[in-house]
Amino acid sequence: MSTLEIRDLHASVTDAAGESREVLRGVDLTISSGQTHAIMGPNGSGKTTLAYAIAGHPRYTVTQGSITLDGVDVLGMSVDARARAGLFLAMQYPVEVPGVSVSNFLRTAITAVRGEAPKIRTFGKELREAMDRLSIDGSFAQRNLNEGFSGGEKKRHEILQLELLNPKIAILDETDSGLDIDALKVVADGINRFRADPAHGVLLITHYTRILRYVQPDFVHVFVAGRIAQEGGPELAEELETSGYERFVKGEAAA
Repeated sequence: MSTLEIRDLHASVTDAAGESREVLRGVDLTISSGQTHAIMGPNGSGKTTLAYAIAGHPRYTVTQGSITLDGVDVLGMSVDARARAGLFLAMQYPVEVPGVSVSNFLRTAITAVRGEAPKIRTFGKELREAMDRLSIDGSFAQRNLNEGFSGGEKKRHEILQLELLNPKIAILDETDSGLDIDALKVVADGINRFRADPAHGVLLITHYTRILRYVQPDFVHVFVAGRIAQEGGPELAEELETSGYERFVKGEAAA
């Protein structure tokens, strides 16, 4: 069993002009195996900054607080060490990598995480089976990574990585963004397969409740102005669908 623990986390982001501004302002959050947490909030509230701070993106600097995985300091780890320790980030906007095929990328990633290269035959079987579960055509494996991919293809590829890398804690940043209803169901099924294993934990970041109709969270956190403004169960997501974020934004402004 694993636990990702975030305490009093403050973080800043550096923009293209080299200017730094504080985004996270004291985040406390604990995610354990067997749990699915949803973070919901308006644009600019810091949800993606939280994901990148956990993953170790170089533009995001943690200025205060701690992140531990099973009691081990995550902030002292390199990005690749965090992945080997069991953290996974599905990005909102996956990058294109011309000249690198999906198959080569995935085999390299698996080698880095597991510490040894999988046998070609074993990897091919794993890849085909995972692609079948996500309704991905076999030719997809030979395409350049994310180059010319539709929004749905990019998101399915993120879930394909999730299934093959098998992390302890998955951080999914707006995985439902840009998906039509069919792709949303396929992606949600992939997330549900992952979280069905009690050894896995999920942090799902989203604006909307539509994915939460297919992936029901155990906990919902409202994120406003760089911190958690309220916490609850699935019913909180339904409340947000009805009333929006306005009262939380006003409450934060008043504070």
